[in-house]
Amino acid sequence: MALTPTKTTLPDGFAVELAADVHRSRNGRLLFGGSPPRLVRLSERAARLLASGGFAVSGPASQALARRLLDAGIVNPRPPEVRVGEVSVVIPVRDRVEMLERLLTALRQDPQTADLPVVVVDDGSRDPARLAAAARRHGARVFRHERSLGPAAARNTGLSRSSTRFVAFIDSDVVPQPGWLSPLVAQFLDPAVALAAPRVVPLRSDDRGCLDAFERTCSPLDMGPREGLVAPLTRLSYVPTTTVVVRREAVAGFAADMRVGEDVDLCLRLHEAGWRLRYVPAARVAHEHRTDLRRWLAQRAFYGTSAAPLALRHPRQIPPVQAPWWSLVAAGLLTDRRLVPLAGGLVAVIAARMTRRLPDADAPVRAGVLLALGTLYATVRQLARAATRHYWPISVAVALVSRRARRGLVAAAVVDGLLDRRSSGSTLRPVPYVLVRLLDDLAYGAGLWWGVIRARTIAPLVPRISRGSRSRT
Repeated sequence: MALTPTKTTLPDGFAVELAADVHRSRNGRLLFGGSPPRLVRLSERAARLLASGGFAVSGPASQALARRLLDAGIVNPRPPEVRVGEVSVVIPVRDRVEMLERLLTALRQDPQTADLPVVVVDDGSRDPARLAAAARRHGARVFRHERSLGPAAARNTGLSRSSTRFVAFIDSDVVPQPGWLSPLVAQFLDPAVALAAPRVVPLRSDDRGCLDAFERTCSPLDMGPREGLVAPLTRLSYVPTTTVVVRREAVAGFAADMRVGEDVDLCLRLHEAGWRLRYVPAARVAHEHRTDLRRWLAQRAFYGTSAAPLALRHPRQIPPVQAPWWSLVAAGLLTDRRLVPLAGGLVAVIAARMTRRLPDADAPVRAGVLLALGTLYATVRQLARAATRHYWPISVAVALVSRRARRGLVAAAVVDGLLDRRSSGSTLRPVPYVLVRLLDDLAYGAGLWWGVIRARTIAPLVPRISRGSRSRT
């Protein structure tokens, strides 16, 4: 169980900066952004404080404002540079001696991490003597599980053998880039932060196949270039524990009974306990991804099996689709050409309601229309992806007996795939990209349904439907 933070007050001098995707009205008193998007109204004094795009905390009023805006995802922290200290490194590993050597070499060559204590947990390797010798050559301590207990249990063993304030967990197939640690440790100047994660980028490879090209921009471990707060039901609903730094007092351990999904579980437990989690793409580590098709598909299916146990542990926190009721209705109406005018009428009504709630916007009508259309677009994209990922067995069954369903399913896979390719910046050609992405979805969905059957629950298939167009302020 994660402990509750005893202090959330930001220290004087802690700076924040308006997030790049936040829109601000001309008078500075209305902010729109964050994830999920929300409206934040500021007092004149608060607007003046934020007029230059950021401010440094000084006194109770600015502390409260900075905390409110940080928790809304409206601003990002800009803590001062810190000297890395009081950090232990924990590496769970099984058999991968060459990868372990590569990781330890990178740690010892980086001035920030050269002298840090390192704990290697051998999770049942077949040649423990060779692995232990490799670890000790780099000054690491080694603890062994006689049989494999899984990465979560291995991390817990390493955590129990560490006594520093902060612990960095690093998987053995990772190569940290120089200077990766200090931006993460700086996040802990906020006393409410329990976990900070870097961006996981692909390790350089000579492979030029489709899978390699796809993984370079679409790896499930790469959370993208935008920093932010990690919280359920947002753009950053979790971060992978491929590499993370945690505040030791906040983390009692990983769920040792979970062989997959333990990273999502940890993020959700920390959030539920009141802690904040940060994703910091300025810190980067490289990861060796899989390019063998059979192993790649097996990995994706394995990831899918985590959905059922996670949905049971954290109800309604990882839905396949989350949207307001009206956008789901409008999306359904759009599937029938004869009902498109009804969809347009519904969107117009919602846009009018949103407009009435935005009297202080620069252009209330335009803002209301854009908000309504943006919500509908996001819902359609979610439904298209879910049809080929979470719900594909149902989608295929319906498509076998309905020509309209077949056309809709093909359109969903192709159009959503092409839109995703454009946003990802992938250099893979359109047809291979769409096909590889479809394989990704089918494999994940197969694992999800296997988990659903095994756990006898439909929890990970239940959408989360909100009441309406009410904006958060």
